[in-house]
Amino acid sequence: MQPTVVLVSVFAIFIPALILPGPDFIGVVRSSMTRGARAGLLTALGVSIGLGFYATLGLAGLSAVLVRFEWLAWLIRVAGGAYLVYLGIKLLFAKPETVKLDGQARGGNPLLFGLGVTLTNPKAIVLFASVFATSVTAATPGWLMATMIALVMASSLIWYSIVSLFMSSAPVMRSFGRARHWIERMAGACFILIGGRILADSRNPLTP
Repeated sequence: MQPTVVLVSVFAIFIPALILPGPDFIGVVRSSMTRGARAGLLTALGVSIGLGFYATLGLAGLSAVLVRFEWLAWLIRVAGGAYLVYLGIKLLFAKPETVKLDGQARGGNPLLFGLGVTLTNPKAIVLFASVFATSVTAATPGWLMATMIALVMASSLIWYSIVSLFMSSAPVMRSFGRARHWIERMAGACFILIGGRILADSRNPLTP
């Protein structure tokens, strides 16, 4: 298969999946609207690093490993769902703080927050294990696989940076500043719902 065909077929699936709201999107929006542009961009960077990591694993044959070791697929789902529920509970009970437009609000490391949300999202594992791992063969050149990983990270960083800069803009933050604590709670509720759904489906095969 021609390199151009491989890239187009893979990213025709990845880009829509990237844009659709999920845990990564919620995490970036939450950081941007509650802690400012810097935190939002660092969260976007963490998400991009996590996606690049999964793209690397997917191209290395993650799907074959998950099929061979079903207990690992189950463990990934349980751990990922539990972590998202934990994040949700933490956000639900977070103490109200004043939004600072200079982006210096206190809190945990936003880069690690973004990385953690992505690495514990089983849907990301499914995407790369099913799409990326099956798009290459033993004859696929190394430069093409490296290009795919670089494009995954670049496209995700660009998209989530745009989301972050919009959500952390002064007009948006002023408009939603008084609702900051409720934004935290909404994000927490979303994480709990997503994590709970993952845990509820943990008995089923790891499918998209």
